[in-house]
Amino acid sequence: MKNVSVVVLAAGEGKRMKSKTPKVLHKLAGVPMIEHIVDTMDAIHCSHKVLVIGFKADVIKDALSHREVTFALQEEQLGTGHAVMMAEDQLPDNGQIVVLLGDVPLIRQSTIEAFVAHHIQHKCSATVLTTAMDNPYGYGRVVRDESHESVLKIVEHRDASETEREIKEINTGIMCFEAADLKRALKNISNTNDQAEYYLTDAFEILVKEGLKTSAYLTEDHTEVMGINSRVQLEEAEGILRRRILVEHMEAGVTIIDAGNTYVEKYVKIGCDTVLYPGTYLKGKTRIGEDCEVGPNAHIQDTHIEDGITIKDSTLIESKVDCHTNIGPYAYLRPKSDIGKHVKIGDFVEVKNSRVDDHSKVSHLSYIGDGDVGKNVNIGCGVVFVNYDGKKKHRTVIKDNAFVGCNVNLVAPITVEENAYVAAGSTVTKTVPENALAVARVRQENKKDWVLRKQRKAIKK
Repeated sequence: MKNVSVVVLAAGEGKRMKSKTPKVLHKLAGVPMIEHIVDTMDAIHCSHKVLVIGFKADVIKDALSHREVTFALQEEQLGTGHAVMMAEDQLPDNGQIVVLLGDVPLIRQSTIEAFVAHHIQHKCSATVLTTAMDNPYGYGRVVRDESHESVLKIVEHRDASETEREIKEINTGIMCFEAADLKRALKNISNTNDQAEYYLTDAFEILVKEGLKTSAYLTEDHTEVMGINSRVQLEEAEGILRRRILVEHMEAGVTIIDAGNTYVEKYVKIGCDTVLYPGTYLKGKTRIGEDCEVGPNAHIQDTHIEDGITIKDSTLIESKVDCHTNIGPYAYLRPKSDIGKHVKIGDFVEVKNSRVDDHSKVSHLSYIGDGDVGKNVNIGCGVVFVNYDGKKKHRTVIKDNAFVGCNVNLVAPITVEENAYVAAGSTVTKTVPENALAVARVRQENKKDWVLRKQRKAIKK
């Protein structure tokens, strides 16, 4: 949107949250609510993005250090008009200025675009985004003229008359101004009201008195403009946003068996014909390909999963899984796990900082830590990569076509060469040569009648 600037009011403490964290940094769908607003600003391609911050300003700056925004400081919170005054020097003198609220993160890009288009089309000086509520208690009322086309003023609930309180159309706090008109009106806003604050809404009455046109744009979806001031409202917003995200994925070709028991964060990407089963949590910047089956009870964070993969009852964190691989049940892929094509990572297998190459199998009850497993390798039940000597981590290398039997300890640093075998029950500390069989265990000895002798000794005592 050309010549449109956005200023976001995010300076408040949010006392009703009862938290040490600034209100706008509480998360929705895995993302701080203020970052949802920044994403929307990016989507509409506004020319200026200014965030007015105050409470724990440095914490908010750090949280958004990776985003292209500028900040204005409102050290003392003296109202919405005062907040915009703090950003005035960073805003242009022409074009449109949209005011958003940092605790109203569910507003859609399409709604803002339609709102601004209405403002420009009707050649307004100021426009307020409104919605209608059956019980508007506590909200500012929008007072229109007799034609119902123009806004005469916006009155805060505490300052409204009994007649004005009967109005159902409420101020969402989201506004659009012509830049020059806004800057001129800011100079005339006073704090002669019940709260002794500078209300941005007073700009409408000021501009009306100048003979300029003001209007309102009504949105029917009141959930888009709900403010978040408490943990209860945060949970309500989470439910709304989670459903919105799941609907977008379903409309893009993803099957979700039970939307009420599936959790997908904002930045997750999922390919078509993938099925999500109940109890699935997809977090961070996880990427899932096409034709996958995920869940039940899969917890996946910041992991890249290719096509045709099955993941059941397992946890994957900051890892990669290539095509047509099966994970689980009850597997745990810790950070930097890199799993190849057509691999089996079975039940109660833990992998950490390791590569398991194509067509290899780690079927159950094993720990693969700091290792490099080649192609077509079989890792038996109960195998442990003994990677830590008390001071440093060391790597285990198992090359292509090797076979490691059950209950083997591989004490790193160690290499098992191609086509080598390690016998079950071995504790191996040296390189196993190519095509060799390593046996590292004591030969079995059966002591006849040992149990009977032990029992006789116990009786004598």
